[in-house]
Amino acid sequence: MKDYSTSLARRPLPVGKLIIHFIFIALCAVCVFPFLVIIGTSFQSENDIVRFGYSIIPKNFTWDAYRVILHSPQTLLQSYFVTIATTVVGSIVGMWVTTSYAYAISRKDYRFRSFLAFFIFFTMLFHGGMVPSYILMVKWLGLKNTALALILPYLISGWFVMLMKGFLQTIPEAVIESAKIDGAGELRIFAQIVLPISKPALATLGLFFALQYWNDWWLTLLYVEHDNLMKLQYLLIRVLKNMEYLNSAEAIEYGLVKPGMLVPSLSARMAMCILAAGPMLLVFPLFQKYFVQGLTVGSVKG
Repeated sequence: MKDYSTSLARRPLPVGKLIIHFIFIALCAVCVFPFLVIIGTSFQSENDIVRFGYSIIPKNFTWDAYRVILHSPQTLLQSYFVTIATTVVGSIVGMWVTTSYAYAISRKDYRFRSFLAFFIFFTMLFHGGMVPSYILMVKWLGLKNTALALILPYLISGWFVMLMKGFLQTIPEAVIESAKIDGAGELRIFAQIVLPISKPALATLGLFFALQYWNDWWLTLLYVEHDNLMKLQYLLIRVLKNMEYLNSAEAIEYGLVKPGMLVPSLSARMAMCILAAGPMLLVFPLFQKYFVQGLTVGSVKG
């Protein structure tokens, strides 16, 4: 008998598939190239960047940018801790609140589903604005300089609710009805049946929440004045602004920087990108297998 597995393995790929593979390899290279430039530039000196531009391979390898950013490691570690804590807590609570709301408006037998659906959809079209939000958080709720001020504003989003609702509508009603016949309550149905079925959508939703909380610096700027509650993104922005000031003519005039000396602000930008985006780049592959499924399921409903 012929070994068909060996013959199939040795069979050359059709020209069409080779072209498709080449196109995707080229696209991957295009996507990876900027990230390699960021890594290489973060190890360049300021003078080399000004003279030769950005490069993947530094002409003169230096740690100057990282030394400046990591000058106070305790502050950086504290900001990492605050960012990780708010991201984890906000993502978990946000997924629970969003999924609960979406489950309620996805149930056809729920009395107020139309009103709640319109209420959340209205928030997607109109927003109260920054001033009312600030008054609510600071004056009425008294959350200034608290960790809740970094979590509460992002707990629910109209788009996230609608995304989750589209998935939950694909769950057959017979599953819920059979659970009710067996004596299960609404909370038990939601926790033990709906949530396990919704893993792809929850993974996608969790990734969106994590990116939102991790990349946030606006809430820190508005509601936080204490350094021990400063998030990573805001800390890096403040460090960058300080370095840009040190490269200004005013700083040289006041004697803060010697004439001809360049503070590594350009390379520090790249170093900050690595410090800020690195953890999320490691987390994303864990959600990748659920990501597309969570976005597309429920998009077509017969």
